[in-house]
Amino acid sequence: MRAVVQRVKKADVTVKGNEIASIEKGLLVLLGIEKEDEQKDLDYIYNKIKKLRIFDDEDGVMNKSLLDYDLELLLVSQFTLYGDARKGNRPSYVRAAGFDEGVKLYEEYISMAKEEGIKIKVGEYGADMKVGLVNDGPVTILLDSRKEF
Repeated sequence: MRAVVQRVKKADVTVKGNEIASIEKGLLVLLGIEKEDEQKDLDYIYNKIKKLRIFDDEDGVMNKSLLDYDLELLLVSQFTLYGDARKGNRPSYVRAAGFDEGVKLYEEYISMAKEEGIKIKVGEYGADMKVGLVNDGPVTILLDSRKEF
């Protein structure tokens, strides 16, 4: 499982011209699910994201997490995080999870966050989405449950 985590001042998702989710200050998470991913991959990514200390404390040091400030999280599925463009110019997506496998883990992430009281908003899994954001910093962190990078 891979995630691109962006600290944002605001972010939104639009599908077919309709805004379906928006947040103010918090995290925008683009989540890529691999066909081999299991619960342990989800647990790793989920726990890492909620505890990432990328928000400034009172001294201006990135030392606080989403949980410390009770901020919002916008979760957006993005299978292209498993695009492999090492050969040729057209990326291969053979490692990306199929719809049924991917949506199950995506929905489990949402359930875990809601159970913990995290303010989560979501994109539409598998949809053609337009994502808008104002990156704060900019701060962007790349995560991989198999620690490939």
